[in-house]
Amino acid sequence: MVEIGIQTKNIVFDDNPEVGFRLMRESGFSCCDFSLNSYLINSLLYQSQKNDFFDYSVTDFEQKFMLHKEAASSSSIKIHQMHMPYPNYVPNASEAFNNYLREVVAPKSLQICNFFDCRYIVMHGFKLARQLGSEELEWEKTKEFIEFLAPMAKQLKVTLCIENIYTSIGNHLVEGPCCDVRKAVRRMEEINQKYEAEVLGFCFDTGHANLVGLDFEEFLTILGGHLKVLHIHDNDGIKDLHQIPYTFSRSRKNKSSTDWEGFLRGLRANKFAGVLSFETAPVLSSFPDAMKEDVLKLIASVGKYFQSELNKNG
Repeated sequence: MVEIGIQTKNIVFDDNPEVGFRLMRESGFSCCDFSLNSYLINSLLYQSQKNDFFDYSVTDFEQKFMLHKEAASSSSIKIHQMHMPYPNYVPNASEAFNNYLREVVAPKSLQICNFFDCRYIVMHGFKLARQLGSEELEWEKTKEFIEFLAPMAKQLKVTLCIENIYTSIGNHLVEGPCCDVRKAVRRMEEINQKYEAEVLGFCFDTGHANLVGLDFEEFLTILGGHLKVLHIHDNDGIKDLHQIPYTFSRSRKNKSSTDWEGFLRGLRANKFAGVLSFETAPVLSSFPDAMKEDVLKLIASVGKYFQSELNKNG
């Protein structure tokens, strides 16, 4: 049976992680997505700025995160997946800055993932199609990054998960890396065959898919066993809002803006047996802090509904 998970961001805090993990369990979650990307945030990276977080040694990280690992275990929360800081390449940044993202941030992210006994880490492909002139050349740059990490991923038994993401042209959001599912499947199979290991998998992001109009059912069906993790969240079809499913409708008739029925049909066709993981951290900062437990229980209840719908056909 599929399990239910949620991001650690805005729930688990470094000074006392046990409180957050216990709250997850009491709210109805059994798994989590460890928000490693919150330690080196994208708004900094897009400005070619960083902090010193990834300058620490692996031993330092193990000491820093030991309380998190112990707290998750004592609360019976499995650290099922995590998110590598992104972007992994900044087009206008210096070579030294991008080398730091590749040679320091990415490998240490995999080592932290391994420390947590976590199997999956999500990464963003490079957004370079416009600069390089084609999606194929954009993929080649992403592929170089993946192949740099692949030997370590194989050794640590960690699967890198590429994600369907959007990009922007003017004020419009359009398909970005990994939105062509057939290409994604072919590319994952080629890399996994080359390294004779499952070094590459897929993260399906419902919010990103909704923004660019992907067919949920078709995409998930074609992915098949390459689907490893999910990012579940909702939006109005215009902005990447990361809200609770069923939050938005396209009309007064209250038809959901996101195709949740297609999502469930796709997961059934996929025979998905992983974690229904909610990427809804912004919700927890929009509600009053006193309502956090109620909000978490609501998100978990959506997961339980999805779970029951999948079980009807499984």
